[in-house]
Amino acid sequence: MQDLGKLLVAVGLAIAAVGAFAWSGLGRSWFGRLPGDIHFRRGGTEVYFPVATCILVSIALSLALWLLRARR
Repeated sequence: MQDLGKLLVAVGLAIAAVGAFAWSGLGRSWFGRLPGDIHFRRGGTEVYFPVATCILVSIALSLALWLLRARR
């Protein structure tokens, strides 16, 4: 049961860190506007594929989960 408590605290801290980062506005200038992100605009239609941003988030989450699993 102690492991579950530690996991919940870690997840809560991670959510708080992401919320603080988003609230501060630091990521607004680059997050979602990376060179690999695809953006089309034609007339009144706008299509956006954040490919590079998704890859970056996936790598960061995989690394974080790997580090949490390695501590056990």
